[in-house]
Amino acid sequence: MQTLLSRRALVAAAALPLLIRPGLLRAAEPDLAGLSDITGGAVPIGPEERARRLARAQQLMKANGIGAVLIEPGSSLVYFTGVRWGRSERLTAAILPVEGEPCIVTPFFEEPSVRETLAVPAEVRVWQEDQNPLAIVAGFLRDRKLAGRPVGIEETARFFAFDGLQKALPDARLVSANPIVRGCRMVKTPAEIALMQVATDVTMAAYRWLHRRVEAGMTGAEIGALMSAATRKLGGNPEFSMALIGEASAYPHGSKQVHKVADGQVVLMDCGCTVEGYQSDVSRSWVHGTASAEQRKVWDTVARGQQVARAAARIGAPAGSIDDAVRRFYTAQGFGPDYRLPGLSHRTGHGIGMDGHEPVNLVHGEATPLAPGMCFSNEPGLYLPGKFGIRLEDCFHMTENGPVWFSQPPRSIEVPIG
Repeated sequence: MQTLLSRRALVAAAALPLLIRPGLLRAAEPDLAGLSDITGGAVPIGPEERARRLARAQQLMKANGIGAVLIEPGSSLVYFTGVRWGRSERLTAAILPVEGEPCIVTPFFEEPSVRETLAVPAEVRVWQEDQNPLAIVAGFLRDRKLAGRPVGIEETARFFAFDGLQKALPDARLVSANPIVRGCRMVKTPAEIALMQVATDVTMAAYRWLHRRVEAGMTGAEIGALMSAATRKLGGNPEFSMALIGEASAYPHGSKQVHKVADGQVVLMDCGCTVEGYQSDVSRSWVHGTASAEQRKVWDTVARGQQVARAAARIGAPAGSIDDAVRRFYTAQGFGPDYRLPGLSHRTGHGIGMDGHEPVNLVHGEATPLAPGMCFSNEPGLYLPGKFGIRLEDCFHMTENGPVWFSQPPRSIEVPIG
């Protein structure tokens, strides 16, 4: 649920200037014209679901002895209120009380704009430029008789909001809102899972369009630009379209060096989009031309690693146990051990939903038990510094009967896109 750009996002952003360079996309326009929006059946999150979210949050607040939760702009604000807003030095925030309607605190001159996306019944309190917005928050808590109860702070809130509220309510106890916010967001509803499925369908359709159009001499940025263009035509909003070529694929988020597609070179792609605010995340790796025996062996090992992870994903299992199972398998194959290279230098997977990376992760030591509705990536890549890397990534959601794929893992290095 981080607000900072990941390195992967920064690498993907490097491709964006190509979208305004006419040559590359002009050549692709006839093919792109054959694509059409496939998201027409996507159903946005409605008022009934948002009401259930607030009810669930209030239930968790009561269970954890918390009187209210403070949330700054970001995906959690959208999740609970629908308000889509950017962060600045001027505070806009939501306060979810343990009972009753939430409150939105925002600058006076921003109120009409904030109301445009407000999707739940809520009180709106404004502050003027010469006022302290955290005093407005404190006033709401006092009016609701919540000032003497612990106040949960959503984990991405900035220090000035925490500090300002502590000064405005010096006797209040400020605590982590993770039991409430994570308790709601980590378990996806059928409506959320359906949107994630549509987003994944878009990404897979874009991969199928792109794969046969990758040619010798293309750079990673050029390939990524084509992927983003196809994603848009298919109805998705591209989040990242990263393509790593040759040695750059040995580094999970790439290199500043420019590599071009050539025979025998690995092409590793990591791409995702959003549909109605919910994300996909799919990685594919293949060899342009003829694969070496080593490339083929590593690809096959990663494909087996994905299945090892899937087999370990069972209701009630600690999230970290999936990562442990993969590392045991890789160690037996001569990689690692642990996070050492050549091997798997990152976690096996991460949570996903409205954010591309959400709690919790499939990483050693994570004790959170898997539960129905939790969604994760499954991406146990292998990286050989100075040579190449292979990453296959497909996301899944947990059901009572085990994990269900959003996208089917690829069949072979010769058929990397299903």
